[in-house]
Amino acid sequence: MRITTTLAAAAAIAVAGSAATAGGLAPAIDNTPVVVVDTPAPAGSINSGYVVLGLLAALVAASGSF
Repeated sequence: MRITTTLAAAAAIAVAGSAATAGGLAPAIDNTPVVVVDTPAPAGSINSGYVVLGLLAALVAASGSF
């Protein structure tokens, strides 16, 4: 009885395996090359002159408080 169950399971697996590949293997898919486009870094929204002017104003304010 045990060998009958094993043979039945083996037959079911064989039928399922042959049915799954009945159409043959699919052709390999050639992937298109990936093109990476570098985007330029965004420019700063604040002019560097304003930063220097703000630092100078902060230094003058700090030196005047002592």
